[in-house]
Amino acid sequence: MAIGEFGAAPELPAQAGPVLSNGMYWLYELSHAALNPVRAFADVTRLYMKNPLNPWSHTTMGKTLAASAEMFERFTRRYGKPDWNIKTTVVGGEQVDVHITPVWERPFCRLLHFERVLRTVPRRPQPKVVIVAPMSGHYATLLRGTVEAFLPNHDVYITEWIDARLVPLSEGRFDLDDYIDYIISILHALGGDCHLIAVCQPSVPVLAAVARMEAERDPYVPYSMTLMGGPIDTRVNPTAVNKLAEDRGVDWFRRNVITKVPFPHPGVMRDVYPGFLQLNGFVSMNLDRHVDAHKELFFHLVKGDGDSAQKHREFYDEYLAVMDLTAEFYLQTVDTVFVKHLLPKGEMMHRGVRIDPSAIRNVALLTIEGEKDDISGLGQTEAAHKLCVNIPADRKAHYVQPGVGHYGVFNGSRFRAEIAPRIADFVLTSQSGRTKALRPVPRAVA
Repeated sequence: MAIGEFGAAPELPAQAGPVLSNGMYWLYELSHAALNPVRAFADVTRLYMKNPLNPWSHTTMGKTLAASAEMFERFTRRYGKPDWNIKTTVVGGEQVDVHITPVWERPFCRLLHFERVLRTVPRRPQPKVVIVAPMSGHYATLLRGTVEAFLPNHDVYITEWIDARLVPLSEGRFDLDDYIDYIISILHALGGDCHLIAVCQPSVPVLAAVARMEAERDPYVPYSMTLMGGPIDTRVNPTAVNKLAEDRGVDWFRRNVITKVPFPHPGVMRDVYPGFLQLNGFVSMNLDRHVDAHKELFFHLVKGDGDSAQKHREFYDEYLAVMDLTAEFYLQTVDTVFVKHLLPKGEMMHRGVRIDPSAIRNVALLTIEGEKDDISGLGQTEAAHKLCVNIPADRKAHYVQPGVGHYGVFNGSRFRAEIAPRIADFVLTSQSGRTKALRPVPRAVA
């Protein structure tokens, strides 16, 4: 699975881009509404054919009808934002409750705090980490496993980006500059007493935000930043996704995938890159695998293999839940990161000021890559070290995880066993290695 596939949009017929893209969202909503009665009938059929009191439910034909009805309902469903479903964790061998509360909020993002109800003070230090989730189609809940891996030994926060179709036009625009502003504002709200962990696409704005803060001698810079599978310099070992974006150029995306949010969504008439088009790109990259997975689900349902079917449901309930991105953020990111490569060239700007990574001196840097990453090629994230030339060598580190692709960099068994412990060690080391005089007095979260 991959996230942040800028450039994976479906190609529309030549000379028909604006007509199709501008009306496609409205057609999608219309077809979705038209299928509601059929979907309801399919759900009733499924329930009827699975009722143990119905003799047909014990026959192959009845099980086949129930499986077919469920498949149809799932194919035509709109998947909403998944729940976090993190209620407890283990701290120091003791199970404690976890309360998820928003502690900072703006129109396009809110910062969630996974507050652990600790009964005793842990012996091990519990550094504060802010996971910056990608704003690239999927919800932040895709990083559920990432959060769970850090909870036992860290005070965890995460950015939860808001679906653009839910934000009214009156709230204004949101672009890459605003993204950087949000990160800086979060660091100010937390008093700088934290460590940033950027997953994939946020690596660029996180590095830019820290560079701006260091250049201005902002006392609220974080102790460290960890960049995981991020496109710092996509000229290094470019992947198919990188080449696609560069070959098409930003104007192609503006003409073919940008449309307006239809009524009755709160963000009606906002220009967006809609989630259903992004999902088309996600699925088309591994179409055979997704088709095979749904064939297996059908056979599991017919055979009554509930455990395998449930695993499929959980995976695709997450994977098929997508959100709209604001057009200005998407296009600016494609142009800045994937087409013009402005950050590694030293030409990236923020609010009219050039981003200078060499200004970073006090923030420790850890970069992590996956050996088989086909989204952010090997060396693209490591390129941050060549830009941040003034960070002391003993406060920089790079790690390549063998045998994992893009998704495995931030989730899965190898992440939990090999990557997360390395990040935890780096976080502790970088926090103890920072001169106390550089740290401001933390202030309350606003």
